[in-house]
Amino acid sequence: MRNTARPSVDRDGPTLFDLVEAGEEQAFARLCCRWGVQTGPGWPDAFGTALRRWARRSHRQPVRTISLFTGAGGLDIGFHDAGFDILEMVEISPNYSKTLDVNAAACGHFGKGLVSTIDIFDYDPARWTREGEGVDFIIGGPPCQTFSAAGRRAAGVLGTKERRGTLFQEYVRILRRTKPRGFVFENVYGITGAEGGGAWQRIREAFASVGYRLFFRILDSADYGVPQHRERMIIVGVRDGTYMFPRPTHGPDSVAPLPYFTASEAITAAPASEYDLPPALDGKYGRLLTEVPPGLNYSYFTEKMGHPRPLFAWRSKFSDFLYKADPDWPVRTIKAFSGKYTGPFHWDNRRFTIAELKRLQTFPDAYDMVGSRGVVMQQIGNSVPPQMARILALTILNQVFGLELPVRLPLLRDGEHLGFRTRKKNLASEYERRARAAIGRLAPSSPARAKSALSFSCDIDDQFRLLRRRRGLRFTASVQHVGRDLVVRLTDGDLKRAAFRIEVVPAGNRPWILRVQRIVLASATLDRAGFVCAWKASEVWMSENHIKDDWVQLCGYFAYEPAISCRMELFADNGQDRDTWRTVAKVVAGRAVRSIMTIDDCADALDVGRTRIRDLLAQLKAFGYEVRSHKTNPQLPRDSVLIPYSFPTFTHRSVQLYKDLF
Repeated sequence: MRNTARPSVDRDGPTLFDLVEAGEEQAFARLCCRWGVQTGPGWPDAFGTALRRWARRSHRQPVRTISLFTGAGGLDIGFHDAGFDILEMVEISPNYSKTLDVNAAACGHFGKGLVSTIDIFDYDPARWTREGEGVDFIIGGPPCQTFSAAGRRAAGVLGTKERRGTLFQEYVRILRRTKPRGFVFENVYGITGAEGGGAWQRIREAFASVGYRLFFRILDSADYGVPQHRERMIIVGVRDGTYMFPRPTHGPDSVAPLPYFTASEAITAAPASEYDLPPALDGKYGRLLTEVPPGLNYSYFTEKMGHPRPLFAWRSKFSDFLYKADPDWPVRTIKAFSGKYTGPFHWDNRRFTIAELKRLQTFPDAYDMVGSRGVVMQQIGNSVPPQMARILALTILNQVFGLELPVRLPLLRDGEHLGFRTRKKNLASEYERRARAAIGRLAPSSPARAKSALSFSCDIDDQFRLLRRRRGLRFTASVQHVGRDLVVRLTDGDLKRAAFRIEVVPAGNRPWILRVQRIVLASATLDRAGFVCAWKASEVWMSENHIKDDWVQLCGYFAYEPAISCRMELFADNGQDRDTWRTVAKVVAGRAVRSIMTIDDCADALDVGRTRIRDLLAQLKAFGYEVRSHKTNPQLPRDSVLIPYSFPTFTHRSVQLYKDLF
């Protein structure tokens, strides 16, 4: 059932038509009223249609525009609606280009714009500079993964040290060739912090070097009528004059203020088709979604929230993992690349349809997107919301090209603060209150305890997947609850004497969700695959008993004090690999773990000769350890390393799996 309770953050306010008689400062509401745009689920489409009609009547001459890194065309829709003449759309992905071609031909969203599927490094804008009329404006936002929050967590901020992070230089090259009056450059807000701010400084200097004065702000798309919180850095460059960003049209920072456009209102009566039916949410975590209150995510199932069966550790997953949208608020940022359990999910415990996702990004209902569901979701998640682009385009028409608007849109003064970050914190506190209230209504639950013993044959493939079946694989894993211990035995024969033994206990006096004093892992042989299998066999037991998902969840995210303490004893000698196994035992005990340290300091911490440390660190990867270096994670200092956890964490999904350390 839909939860109709609203967050305690103030979001109520007048509608557009409450403001018909308001003063001149209520410009956006008066503009909508003048154009006959009524509030309701489809109002962004109606606004775009009305804007196109006005632009056709009002433009003295076209603003000749090139679009770079066009993607699925979100920025282009907004600027074309405002009368910018899109000459050419430059996009490297054939999937995206197909969408652009279909919509340019069928719906006229881009006029007669040419779609060029080409790498920006190979693009030459000479055809437009030769024609004499030239280029007036350029729009575009290079791929943002090298500066994004996902990039920071998954692979480190590559910034301008990776090819995609240098795409702004190609933007500058094209500016130098075409000399337009101005441009819009869009990217994630993390661009300002990449490489300690060095990347952002180089980007600003590069644009300034070709004659442009820069104006930039981090804006939230929800402030401009988009039913989605999406923070982006917007840079406007002009050759002459100045530029002031538009004041929000919605939310507490708008003049009225108008309420945010909510997710539930946005998707009401969204068109549907058989193709658009989303797959059901099932599998390992599908059952959990029904328990998550709207507005929350996997963190509902953490000890920090007070959940009696905390499956996950705090901040151990991306924030959109099991994220369920709040119907009475804009959704969080829609991501381009999503896993099976990546939200936003509908408050009715299902996936959003493609038509609904388009509404949440303010793409027109009639805008066709070509490709599979995954491809289309990528196109949506990588786009600038068209409604936000429309408001930017209007203010650029007025300030850069001197076109008088039907009403004077209010602008932001230099240095004027917007409150979306503060509101995000307040809303997070409200959602935490909701979570605790929901948890308080759960039936009391005892700490988790073993419900069953397990026995299966197993092995590890070259991507650290646990191969598991009843018989026929190299190892036999036995997981039993013996007294107050959980004992995991791994054999490839009779376990008369263990070759190694690992003990895991709670760290210090911290409470532990398991009703055991310790977890014991033992193996009959010193074997790398067996070492990994022993850890993963215990994860199978935890998961099947609905205790924790894996060792990371039991330990906690490496940036925090670990909830577990480990030690390893070796009872066998493996000859030439003796030093490697001794190093592994020290890592299991927590030495050189969780801290960024120089390679030499790491050698000292592990009592390894400095001439051997690089080789041993590389060998740790064969034991399933995600060792990080400057080469794998450029935000780490040169000649430094990080071993995040004392246990192996590699899986087939690990981004570090195929990266060389040195």
